[in-house]
Formats: sequence, C-alpha cells, structure tokens
Amino acid sequence: MEFGFGAEDEEFRHEARAWLAAHLTGRPERRDWERELGRGGWIGLGWGEDGYGNRRASLIQQVVWAEEYARAKAPARSGHIGENLLAPTLVAHGTPEQKSRFLPPVARGDELWCQGYSEPGAGSDLAGVRTAAVRDGGAYRVTGQKIWTSLAHEADWCFVLARTGAGSVRHHGLSFLLVPMDQPGRVEVRPIRQLTGTSEFNEVFFDGAVARAEHLVGGEGDGWRVAMSLLGFERGVSTLAQQIGFAEELGRVVETAVATGAVTDPVVRDLLVRQWAELRTMRWNALRTLGGPDAGGTGAPSVAKLLWGGWHRRLGELAVRVRGAAAAVGPKDWSAATPYELDAFQHLFLFSRADTVYGGSDEVQRTIIAERVLGLPKEPRG
Repeated sequence: MEFGFGAEDEEFRHEARAWLAAHLTGRPERRDWERELGRGGWIGLGWGEDGYGNRRASLIQQVVWAEEYARAKAPARSGHIGENLLAPTLVAHGTPEQKSRFLPPVARGDELWCQGYSEPGAGSDLAGVRTAAVRDGGAYRVTGQKIWTSLAHEADWCFVLARTGAGSVRHHGLSFLLVPMDQPGRVEVRPIRQLTGTSEFNEVFFDGAVARAEHLVGGEGDGWRVAMSLLGFERGVSTLAQQIGFAEELGRVVETAVATGAVTDPVVRDLLVRQWAELRTMRWNALRTLGGPDAGGTGAPSVAKLLWGGWHRRLGELAVRVRGAAAAVGPKDWSAATPYELDAFQHLFLFSRADTVYGGSDEVQRTIIAERVLGLPKEPRG
C-alpha cells in the first residue's frame, strides 16, 4: 500500500470531522473510531512486518502522521497501547504464531489492550512486582493485582509482567504474559474515580485459581528484557504528537490571559514566555533523539519524561492563574446529588497534578539518569 502526504493530510482532517459529526453524540465511541482508522489503513504505520495490514512508512512519515492527527483534533485513541506498545514488542520478541494472532486485530482496530505493569508497592519501581504466574499444563495461572491500568475497563487483552520464578527477587524470574480480559469471575476490573470525576484508570485483580494466560512473549524468566524493550517504544513518535496537543493548550492559555487582562502582569508574561520556550526546547530535544541509538543507556526517555511532566503540570497551574477567581467556579451548578462538571482549564489543572508521578515518577527518572548515565553509586534498596 502506497503512503502519501500532502492533500491527503487535509482530506483526513475532513474525514475525521465528518465521521465525528455523523457518529459521535455525547461520549465518543472510541472502539468504532479505532475500526474506522483500521479500515483506512492508518493503524500500525512502520511496524516493519509485511502481511498484517499496516502501511509501510518511514520514521519521518510516522511523525508527520502523528502530528497531523493531533492538529486535526481527531478523537483520543483507545488503541494506543496495542498499536504503539504491544505491537512493536511482538515484532521484536514475538513468535511468528503470536504475530499472526495478535497484530492483524490491532491493525484492524478490533482488539484493544491495556498494560499490566504497576502494582500497589511496585509503581515506578517496576522490579518490585509481586503478581505471580504458575505454569499449569500449556498455560499459566495468574494471581495478583495491578493498579493505574489505563482503559482496562475497555480492553480485550492485557500484557502482564508477572513473577514466574518461585522465590525470585527484583528483575529476575519475571515473564511477559498476554492475558485475556474476558474471564468472568477470574479477572475483575474496578475503575478508580479521580479528582476530575472521570475513571480512565483501573485496578485489575487476577484470581489465580482460574485466571489463565496461554501466551508467553520471550522465554520464561525473560520478562524484564521484554518489558524494558516495550518501555523504549513508549516514548517514541508519540512524544512529538503529544507536543502538538501541548502547543494548542498553551495557545488557549495565552488567549485567555489576553482576554482577562492577566497578560498585563509582568510575572504572568514571564511565565507564558518561559512555557513557550521550554516547549520549543522539548521539541528540538525529541527531534534530536528520535531514531538515534537505543535510549536505554543515554537516559533520553527519562530526560523527556522529566521535561514534559513538569512542563505540563506548570501549564495547568498557569491556566488557573490567568482566569483568576473565575477558575474556582464550575461551568454548571452542582450539588451532592449531581456530579460536578469541569471546564477544560479546570480539568487540565487537576489531571496534570499527576503528570510528574505516572509513567515513572520524577524521583525514579532522576535515579535512572544518575545511575545508568552518570555512573553514580546505586541507591540503597532494602
């Protein structure tokens, strides 16, 4: 399938908006949108494998597509985890049978995935996972709990980092398993209600007596290597698309500062300029590292996470500041019997409070840079 840009970019914008107008009322039907993208051949660009329905695309073309998607203000993706995390991991570590089974449904938008990494007591410190998997014939029985699992309530499958080595500690004895979510009474999903009133994140419980996983990626006990490979994919092309969204948010904050008169405050003007300059710096840093050598030894993913996490949190604070007292008032009246609603800036402020925590906290990112890049003594661990 040929890959072209130019007029096709504007065509996609019109297609996205027309589809939205025709199909979406109220809450977006994200699974339908994934299938729409799949039918157009827009999922799985540049996976590097033939026969799975994805278009061939260079790294630059992937960046262009991701940025155009963001500029078109197309719907939020629910297939991101399967397309950008699981799929390249299977391309790198999966068997031919696993690729044939799982890549085509992702490319069609038919199967959605979630990531079973973080646990209570093992969030940013991923090597502390305690979820266990015991071999039972040709499958594994999985016991444990995952937390902060994005979109688990919508997912068909979950890739789970579990401990298969009895008595193993830290990064030894871990395995990377593919677990079907449709196991009633065996896999339980509990949404976590956030300050924003939404529940994108979930707790997931696996009952080892009956919860089963039949697919192991990599060898048994090789889960740490596979998991680290996946984290390298997590902060690739999508980082640049994320910055397009950041730029639009910053633009709205600047417009509001002008409208409210907050821009006349020299401190606010300084903060706005600083946010703009830091965003440009993040873009050039992302372009500099994109397509470079394995970032595991360079600290590039950790540096990028530190940069954007703090930047976005400060933007949320600035969004509230430029609105003044009006930022404390919601768009609609509410009571104990009526769920409260937030406007876009209030949601930005509240949600961005977690940006320096999820996906690897700032403290952990600094430790990674100190130990793996600067060669400083390792932090004592109990």
